Amino acid sequence: MEKLKQELEQLIKTLPNEEALRAKLESLVSVYPFNDYEYMISALLGADKLTFEDYLELRDSYISRNRFLYIFEISAPTGFGKTWAEGHLSELVPDMQKPSKKLDKKYSGEYDFLLDDIRIEVKASRAVDSDDSGPLYEKALTSDSPKNFLMNFQQMKPGCCDVFIWVGVWRDKIRYWVLSSKEVSTHRHYQDKHHRGNTGEGQLHVKRDNMKEFAKYESRSNELLKAIRDAYKRQHF
Repeated sequence: MEKLKQELEQLIKTLPNEEALRAKLESLVSVYPFNDYEYMISALLGADKLTFEDYLELRDSYISRNRFLYIFEISAPTGFGKTWAEGHLSELVPDMQKPSKKLDKKYSGEYDFLLDDIRIEVKASRAVDSDDSGPLYEKALTSDSPKNFLMNFQQMKPGCCDVFIWVGVWRDKIRYWVLSSKEVSTHRHYQDKHHRGNTGEGQLHVKRDNMKEFAKYESRSNELLKAIRDAYKRQHF
C-alpha cells in the first residue's frame, strides 16, 4: 500500500490542479470500493497523467506485492492458524495425515499431522508493523520492508511432537521453517514461561533482528517433505 501511494503521489504532483485534488481527498468520504485510491486513479486517468496501460502495470505490480494480503484479513486466530495454515500445508505436503486414535492410539489432540511415525505440530504467524496499532491488513508488511515486526510462535509443547513447522506470512511471501522439537526447546530464544501453570509449554519470537538465526531451518515449499524427515533425523539420531 505504501509503494502504491508513493507512485500515485508522484503523479499527482504533476497535475495543474494538485491543490484542489488534495483538498477533495481530505474531505472524501470512503465507502468500499469507492475510496481515496480509486479517486486518485480516476483523477489521473481523466487528466491523461495515467494511461490505461500505465494503470494495468500499476495494478499488476500492486497485486504482485500483495498476493498474500488476504491472509491478513482472517481475523479469528483459529481461522488463520488451524483452518488456513493447516489446509495450506496439506496441499503442499499431501503425504501428511490428520492424526486420529486409529493412527495413534495415544493421540489426544496434542499435534496436527502425522507423516509415517513423525508427529508434526504447525505454528503460524504474520509479519505486521509492531509499531502500528491498526488492523492487521493495514499494518501487514512486505518481505523487504525495513519496519520492525514480531512473529510470536506460541503455545508450543516440544514434548508432544517430533517436528515443528513454522509458517511466516508477509504480504508478498510465505516462509517455512522446519525444526525438531529438541531444536525448539533448546534454542536460546525459546521461553518456557508462556502461561503460569502450563508446564512444558512455551513460545518463541522471530523478529527482524534475530530472523537470520533461523535461516538454516528455512525450507522451500517444494522441499518440505524432505525437511520434515531431516528434522526428525536430527531429533532422534
